[in-house]
Amino acid sequence: LKMTDKSIISRMRIAVVDDHDLIREGLNTVLVGLGVETVDKFSTATALAERLEAGQTYDFHIIDLELPDLDGFVLIEMIRARNSHAHIIVSTVHDEIWTLRKLLARDVDAIIYKSGDGNEIITAIGEILLGRHYYCPGVLKALEAAADPSLHPTTRELEVLHHIAQGKTSREIAAAMFVSDNTVEAHRKSLFAKIGAINVADLIVKAIDKGYLRKSGLKR
Repeated sequence: LKMTDKSIISRMRIAVVDDHDLIREGLNTVLVGLGVETVDKFSTATALAERLEAGQTYDFHIIDLELPDLDGFVLIEMIRARNSHAHIIVSTVHDEIWTLRKLLARDVDAIIYKSGDGNEIITAIGEILLGRHYYCPGVLKALEAAADPSLHPTTRELEVLHHIAQGKTSREIAAAMFVSDNTVEAHRKSLFAKIGAINVADLIVKAIDKGYLRKSGLKR
């Protein structure tokens, strides 16, 4: 960061929300080293919400998605409800494409992986101060792979995929979709090729990894 940025940052108040002590303290160390004078650390979303309720405001909110008391997406909405211009940096272990898409839809300012370089938070803050978003290399790679239409299942193929995940046979899928057995088989073949699966179990595992299926939607 430039010296001018550092002088701005030193006057900023930053909230760090993460239930892991090591992550909170690690981020605090990096931020204090950057010159930030006020870093408030919270282990729960509720603790931050109470501080906001009391009238405290923050220039940056660095939050985890998986908190013990509240879903990270709900916390993002709570922060934005109080301040539509709030700067939100998400630090997460979740790299599923559906999670990243949900974050993009909420227009968070930055997404970084906990597995990445700890100093990435400095880069993220610098980019945000310049009016830009920051997505770490791993996030960009995942988004780029998901955006390739040649590898992306069609809407009908995704419909077949969801039926397969429910344990339905090709005949049952054909009846449910009002198409022929041959049409379903063509969609299945395309799905296996695009997702790179060798059998149904592999297809489901990889479809979850790529964000085409949610675990909660699978047949028990």
